[in-house]
Amino acid sequence: MAQKVILFGDSITQFWKNFDPEFFEQYNLINCGVSGQTTSQMLARFENEVLKTQPNKVVILAGINDIAENNGPISIENILKNITIMATKAIQHNIKVVLCSLLPANRFYWNLNIHPENKIQALNQLLRDFATSNALKYVDYYSEMCDETHGLQKQFGTDGVHPNSMGYLKMKSILEPFLKS
Repeated sequence: MAQKVILFGDSITQFWKNFDPEFFEQYNLINCGVSGQTTSQMLARFENEVLKTQPNKVVILAGINDIAENNGPISIENILKNITIMATKAIQHNIKVVLCSLLPANRFYWNLNIHPENKIQALNQLLRDFATSNALKYVDYYSEMCDETHGLQKQFGTDGVHPNSMGYLKMKSILEPFLKS
């Protein structure tokens, strides 16, 4: 029986299947990305979309919309708390968890007053630490997609946040080993 894997996230996850539907078929990936969502909104749908589906793995990519303050200000600690609650619930349901770093961004075209670089780096470090201390897989998109200004390399996206086809190919190359293991 093929493994069933849920990609759980926001617009970055949601748009991925449009760029690479073969990748989703190859690994039996279920796209549970909802554009614009924050971690608290994702947490609210986690049980219905992940726990009730009972995948073998869940790949969680979350937090950029919190940092963009889509639903108002939120601390890095509370973003982390929402993500760790999702991860813990998955583990309790015997679902393997793969945590992902946020992609780099040094501006949000929809909220230019925010300078997200430091918060993204801080959250990524906390996610890496949580993954390490709980023996979870950690996918580091940030390091391989970041430019010298802590933004998304222009070859990987045009709006500074969302990947383009080259960006999704890069993400695929980084994620694929975690899907095979």
